[in-house]
Amino acid sequence: MSSAKSVRTALVLVVLFLFAQSALSQQEPFSGLDGYIVKALQDWETPGLAIAIVKNDAVIFAKGYGVRKMGGKDAVTPRTIFAVASTTKAMTVACLGMLVDQGKIKWDDPVSKYLPKFQLHDPYVTRELTVRDLLCHRSGLGRGDALWYRSAYSREEVLQRIRLLEPGWSFRSRYGYQNIMFIAAGEIIPSVTDTSWDNFMKERLFTPLGMSRSSTSVKALQNLDDVATPHARLNGVMQPVRWPNFDNVGAAGSVNSCVLDMAQWIRMNLGNGVYEGKKILSADVIKEIQTPQIVTRLDSLNLALRPSTHFSAYGLGWGLIDYHGRKIIHHTGSLDGMRTRVVLVPEEKLGFVIIFNSSNTSLHEALGYRILDHYLGAPARDWSAELLKNVQEEREKADGREKKRNDERVKDTKPLLPSGAFAGQYENEMYGTATVAEKNGKLTLSFYPGYEGEMNHWHYDTFQVVWQDRSLGKDFITFTLDIDGKPNLLKWEDFTDFARAK
Repeated sequence: MSSAKSVRTALVLVVLFLFAQSALSQQEPFSGLDGYIVKALQDWETPGLAIAIVKNDAVIFAKGYGVRKMGGKDAVTPRTIFAVASTTKAMTVACLGMLVDQGKIKWDDPVSKYLPKFQLHDPYVTRELTVRDLLCHRSGLGRGDALWYRSAYSREEVLQRIRLLEPGWSFRSRYGYQNIMFIAAGEIIPSVTDTSWDNFMKERLFTPLGMSRSSTSVKALQNLDDVATPHARLNGVMQPVRWPNFDNVGAAGSVNSCVLDMAQWIRMNLGNGVYEGKKILSADVIKEIQTPQIVTRLDSLNLALRPSTHFSAYGLGWGLIDYHGRKIIHHTGSLDGMRTRVVLVPEEKLGFVIIFNSSNTSLHEALGYRILDHYLGAPARDWSAELLKNVQEEREKADGREKKRNDERVKDTKPLLPSGAFAGQYENEMYGTATVAEKNGKLTLSFYPGYEGEMNHWHYDTFQVVWQDRSLGKDFITFTLDIDGKPNLLKWEDFTDFARAK
């Protein structure tokens, strides 16, 4: 056989192999799954999703459903890019695990060893905080997410300002989800490698795993094809929303990816740190990552899971529960208009990822448990119908609370001062400056970029802010007066207080 003919024959065999693999990945892994997903998308009014299932170190199913954007014709595919949000955390932990394997850091090293300028409100916690503490949500801090969420603050500025966030409870006494601690964890990487978290992720994780469509910045999406559009339910209607730039949340949640790439990430984790014969992480590091570090309360789970779930904990970048006698390693990610769920079942050599272009949905949970029930031999259960009923009940409760608030509104009242008297700048040392302005007798409020809205009088000295970006919803602002009868405080309900600038 000639050399040219041999090459042609080899190419044909490769094409046939790839075609067979592609066809296999589109076939239902079990009867009824396709129909279940299609119906669930309709029931939940979700535009689209992508799913990939790994079993015995092979991607046995990878498929897209629905559309990338409501009203459009472009279908979701296994290559469609979404924001995978907080499932980024486990990737950050894996990168730190590589440094543990190299002897460059230790899980129980003090954070101050690598970030000497990093400070928290309590000097004791600043001194005692370890790398492990950063990665399992036991810092004692509340969330403080407004420091990064839609703010213009860089990662460096977010970490500089976190010193002003007062503890919500005692250090290491309980679990409390904390994104900013993971931002700090990511910054340990450049302190010992002279390489940014972003570049380290690309060079040491994405590239070895063949995750060619994954990135750490929304800017990387500008020239790519097959990118999903976020959606949210606004005023009861599902609709597209803009894709905000969340690059500043970095190691806590800024990765963008597709299910085919995420399936490779799953293979490495199920492979005890080995991917296609190449060691990415040691078995010891994988074991430590997947070991419970702090207990989480069972009442944080959906009540329907309790009969078969007996413990809940957090490892390093992963949540841990038991389900029908199996250890489940999982994490959810959610950002504006996107939601992701990644699940590992090491004993079954099973893992899967589901990503949606809609954030206000529990469909990721419903489909996840439908898949688990099949592979664990549990009785079939219509999780979609059960959880949708729960969500609808919660929506009705929310509508009831809004109606109650409207009913309790004291009508025919006026502010104590003319609207112009409230205009000015109001400052919060941690979050920055909120500006109230008057134009044609109407007040407006502006805060971070995108937080701009009209302030409509509600009652007394309380105003309701209707944000121009409807995905931000509405907020209530109340002014208080000093002893001289002048505005001295802007109280932003469910957020914080801003003092009138001198």
